[in-house]
Amino acid sequence: MNGLAMYVENQAGEQDELITRYAPLVKRIAYHLMSRLPPNVQADDLIQAGMIGLLEAARNYDRSQGASFETYAGIRIRGSMLDEIRKSDWTPRSLHRKVRQVSEAIRSIESEEGRDARDVEVAKRMGLTLEEYHQVLQDASGHKVFSLEDLPVGEESVTESLSGESKGPLDFLEMDKFREGLAKAVSGLPERERLVMSLYYDEELNLREIGAVLGVSESRVCQIHGQALMRLKARMSAWRED
Repeated sequence: MNGLAMYVENQAGEQDELITRYAPLVKRIAYHLMSRLPPNVQADDLIQAGMIGLLEAARNYDRSQGASFETYAGIRIRGSMLDEIRKSDWTPRSLHRKVRQVSEAIRSIESEEGRDARDVEVAKRMGLTLEEYHQVLQDASGHKVFSLEDLPVGEESVTESLSGESKGPLDFLEMDKFREGLAKAVSGLPERERLVMSLYYDEELNLREIGAVLGVSESRVCQIHGQALMRLKARMSAWRED
């Protein structure tokens, strides 16, 4: 067997090993996403999309980029799942519109008052009762799982950079600045919203488990989560404008 054939065979063997080793990661990410998606989204569809992402990760992984394979694969897997969901956007246009209005109201109030916007203030600014506003937050919570990716330097940009498609050091600098800005925005959230974000994204608890920690209902956690994400959207709006 010549050198090229041996190299190709070794590469294929390494890829198969990575796919076998990290297949459970696909299921873990799929079920974590399922905990905040509507019931019409099927776990099998997410897992199938995630396996495609894992295959691509195994094929394209470059150690010289500095990221571990698990980190790189996790980004590609989750990105593939989000792409699959975006293909059949289940979010009504009216909800997209309300989400933008909430974000704009939060941004306006916080700019005027120099402090965190309160629920009652946002509801009043939008011409809604507090109950109606809370329902918007609850309806939007599942949809807003994509809110951070909708910002200009989101998950897809990270994926492109790690896969070697980024054009140069300026792209990485831009990502670093975005991460710093996002970390600062998260740290500036009201205490309860910051705690929900930490438990949800860092500790990977589901809404019911977070409710047990906070002593509130699952629906209330959903509202707090939605409020936190839309507050971040408002505070990171400069990135969208740039």
